[in-house]
Amino acid sequence: MMLQSSLTAAVKPPQRDYYEIRIYHVKDAAQENMVDRYMQNAFIPAAHKAGIAKIGVFKPVGNDTAADRKIYVLVPYHSLEQFRDLPARLEADKQHATAGSDYLDAAYNAPPYTRMETILLQAFTEAPMMQLPALTGPKSERVYELRSYEGPTEKLYRNKVQMFNKGGEVRLFKRLGFNAVFYAEVLSGSHMPNLMYMTTFENKDDRDTHWKSFSADPEWKTLVALPEYQHNVSHQDILFLHPTEYSDI
Repeated sequence: MMLQSSLTAAVKPPQRDYYEIRIYHVKDAAQENMVDRYMQNAFIPAAHKAGIAKIGVFKPVGNDTAADRKIYVLVPYHSLEQFRDLPARLEADKQHATAGSDYLDAAYNAPPYTRMETILLQAFTEAPMMQLPALTGPKSERVYELRSYEGPTEKLYRNKVQMFNKGGEVRLFKRLGFNAVFYAEVLSGSHMPNLMYMTTFENKDDRDTHWKSFSADPEWKTLVALPEYQHNVSHQDILFLHPTEYSDI
């Protein structure tokens, strides 16, 4: 019995992280600066104290000239309980309240954003934890690529998730050096059924070179041609992001 228990423990799959992606919509530089100050001086330090080590804050390329500016915040959790409990931890943190007072106590007619969205995700089995990218260049030049793949049905969506996991797509990205931060299934969001992942590059040229090698790779050509993995994506969104200077990621 002891041997059987040991074998069971040995093959137990690793715990999979959960991720929250917050999307702040802001109308102008004043709102953007308020969210930046809150993230840098209040939210991130308080989240660190709550046991969340690395938080990413990103802005889309061309954000400054967009009519609807956006700020993307990636928060990793080890459990759904940690996700559930964070708001209460923040509310009880006096330093968080003081450092984030202009954001937290903003008037109804001078809010820090026009809208906030939240996406909840769970990491893939083949990439159970978030990874920090091995990049060395300046943050201002880095390109983080956030991709979203929607499936035409729940069954075909699961097929695309399987393509990443058992099919070897995650391993292929790793072999080709895409510096992925996460791969995850969307548990709750406005676009469903859906998966999302983020890859990172030193700059735009580095990004283009990596994707060129991916498209030409024999393993990818074989995988994408397999009959069992056809027609499993109905819509994809590709977003290029720059990390803020204060981002942990």
